[in-house]
Amino acid sequence: MTDAVPKAVQPLSPQRRDEVLLRLRRIEGQVRGVQRMVDEGRDCREIVTQVTAIKAALSSVNSQVLQCYAHNCLGETEPPTDQRIAELIDLFQKQQTVL
Repeated sequence: MTDAVPKAVQPLSPQRRDEVLLRLRRIEGQVRGVQRMVDEGRDCREIVTQVTAIKAALSSVNSQVLQCYAHNCLGETEPPTDQRIAELIDLFQKQQTVL
């Protein structure tokens, strides 16, 4: 049995949520475009270029969400706990290793 403290939910603000959803929809369109390119037998270099653009767009969305989390986590009136700081650092490190 663990004594882990439940993590507080950190939702996006309504404005940020709309921005993130808009970007994700654009990325979804880009992915569909790449699927069409593959289906049509387009040049591999063109496909790689588009996949790279998709990765950059996802990285940008991820950065926005992380920035929002950091603001919520560190922008409170009380100083952040060591656990919250560790969670924040862990999230940033995961972003760097995945993308």
